[in-house]
Amino acid sequence: MAEQTFDLVVLGGGSGGYAAALRASQLGLSVGLIEKNKLGGTCLHVGCIPTKALLHAAEVADVTRESAKYGVNSTLNGIDIAVVTSYREEVVSSKDKGLQGLTKARGITVIAGEGRLVSHTTVEGGPDTVTG
Repeated sequence: MAEQTFDLVVLGGGSGGYAAALRASQLGLSVGLIEKNKLGGTCLHVGCIPTKALLHAAEVADVTRESAKYGVNSTLNGIDIAVVTSYREEVVSSKDKGLQGLTKARGITVIAGEGRLVSHTTVEGGPDTVTG
């Protein structure tokens, strides 16, 4: 069990949590970010971002189908779902790596575990006790 002290402890590394952590680090605070799953949360990994990638692929198919009215001759021969899935995974992976690098570059300590408030200044995050 390790004990760590930060100016700010953020519970949850979803879009609100990592944004708060990044802003606090910009303001010169030391930040501990406790996340039980993946940094970026539901939005990045299974929600908003992968859905938008799939919608973009569908939009490309629609534009291709309608291209003749713009003077562009093209043919939509079908959708390769394996390639679309690979594209979606690549988008999520790229954003995930970017977020990992950004938090590291800003000196934010990411702690894996489920945080639980045990006092007004102390959080248990996995095997760690974090004060902020």
